[in-house]
Amino acid sequence: MNPEQYCRDKTRGSGSSFFYAFLFLPEDQRRAIMALYAFCREVDDIADEIREQDVALPKLAFWREEVGRAFAGKAQHPVGRELCWAKEHFPIDEELLVEILDGMLMDVMRKPILKSSDLSLYMYRVAGVVGLLSIEIFGYSNRKSRHFATSLGEALQLTNILRDVAEDARIGRIYLPQEDRIRHHIPDQAFKAGDCNDGMRQMLSAYADKAEAAYQQALGNLPDEDRVSLRPSIVMGSIYYAYLQQLRDVEFDVWQHPVHMLPLKKIWIAWRAWRYEQKAVKKNLPLKLRF
Repeated sequence: MNPEQYCRDKTRGSGSSFFYAFLFLPEDQRRAIMALYAFCREVDDIADEIREQDVALPKLAFWREEVGRAFAGKAQHPVGRELCWAKEHFPIDEELLVEILDGMLMDVMRKPILKSSDLSLYMYRVAGVVGLLSIEIFGYSNRKSRHFATSLGEALQLTNILRDVAEDARIGRIYLPQEDRIRHHIPDQAFKAGDCNDGMRQMLSAYADKAEAAYQQALGNLPDEDRVSLRPSIVMGSIYYAYLQQLRDVEFDVWQHPVHMLPLKKIWIAWRAWRYEQKAVKKNLPLKLRF
């Protein structure tokens, strides 16, 4: 299997919603974005699946070295080789890839999320940075699009946190800041036990509202001249916005009602959002997340 196919299979096999936003891209952009997301998948799997720090830390160290090798043209891993190809065709920033690794390190070191600033830093590293790297591949002309990318990254990550709160609790992770858990009188054990009481719902609902605000801020930050090139990001946002609405439908009790989406529905949302944007740009229609 060549490196390009490896990255494609890694992205598709992860079940990531992002895969469906890439289907409509030109071949070179699709190849580069698959390399980026395969890298994210590789390092995220280390943080999610390896509980022993003495095993996970050397693996993250390998990827820190592999990023350096990729930018020196000496990559060893198939993903590293594809990143090398991507950086030769698009302005990929090596330091931003390292920033993603720093976010994974926060997970591996089990760094507690105590304050909202801790959560903001984590979300920037694991999601905002990915947005910044993505728009370099999609293309943009107005620097305001960078604010679009980071706001959308925050919205997607907050949606992820709410969707996966039960699953994360089972492996000892709680991403909602401790200061908010204390304010709502929610002990850590409630996350593990699945006690979705009124206080829990209020807190999760408040974070859903923050995600909603981040989606709207992202749309407000998207310059008209970059609307066409950043259409894949709008498609991503549409899929995750559908998740957010599903969470509201089950009143955030993902312990009793896990939120999932079939691949066919993701394809439908991606196609519908892409089609709307094609028409909207021609007719000067408002920017929306279609789902």
